[in-house]
Amino acid sequence: MIHPIIDGHAHLWLRQEGEVEGKKIRDLGNGKSDFMGEVRQMLPPFIIDGRNSAEIFLSNMDYAGVSAAVITQEYIDGIQNDYLWEVEKTYPNRFLCCGMVDARVPGYFAHASELINRGFKALKIPAQRLITAQKQIRLTNDEMMNMFALMEQKNIILSIDLADGDRQVAEMSEIISQFPSLKISIGHFGMVTRAGWQEQIKLARHKKVMIESGGITWLFNEEFYPFSGAVWAIKEAIDLVGIEKLMWGSDYPRTIVAITYRMSYDFILKSSLLSEEEKELFLGKNAEKFFELKNLKALPYIKNMSE
Repeated sequence: MIHPIIDGHAHLWLRQEGEVEGKKIRDLGNGKSDFMGEVRQMLPPFIIDGRNSAEIFLSNMDYAGVSAAVITQEYIDGIQNDYLWEVEKTYPNRFLCCGMVDARVPGYFAHASELINRGFKALKIPAQRLITAQKQIRLTNDEMMNMFALMEQKNIILSIDLADGDRQVAEMSEIISQFPSLKISIGHFGMVTRAGWQEQIKLARHKKVMIESGGITWLFNEEFYPFSGAVWAIKEAIDLVGIEKLMWGSDYPRTIVAITYRMSYDFILKSSLLSEEEKELFLGKNAEKFFELKNLKALPYIKNMSE
């Protein structure tokens, strides 16, 4: 790869303090978390203090040759705005960090305005968490639409993960129609492996909408490396919307419990199903253009002692 590699979907936190549907997510040490009443390996076991820091990630990025990353957020980790703003100020050429509001609680428009005024260039909505057994918060409600209007006006990127299949696609179509200049990055590759995932991908037929692959190795975990099914899914998405609308994302750090960080993209590099041009666009060029990243540089390959 000559062009810098860019990770379009990763996470950072100093303390995991999430809550979903009244259930807590808390660090237990040694990489484990209490995940809504179940113990899960949330981080690699060598991260014993639960601190998923920028410095640890930068070490992984440097080793894997990843020049920059978009740091998104999720309610299961808790709102990390203060830490992520410090990260972006400290490492402006390595990270673009998304702010996040709690759209589950009315009154978040003021918080969104505050985050934009602080300087965040993107905001995240884990929209799949807005659907529970008790209720569904519509993405097209008045407060949400007012927030999208402000984001479009201020050229703020919307990073969003959707529920499985086409459950929220109609709402997204309405948002795109009403705010055609709002830049939107849809995560988890449309929840590929779930029925109807192609409907999310088709949203990228709109000019300002992109798809990123954060979590694709998790979704194809049963198949495991080299994730040939994931490559075929990328090929199908290319047929639907074109390679120029697709970006790589790792979903670090949860995905590197099962694989190394480099493995989260080198299965694409090693695939014979994609051309060299497609690989460069998917792994970096598309994200550089969409997220308007500057001053990137390609990092050298670091040879292992075992090679």
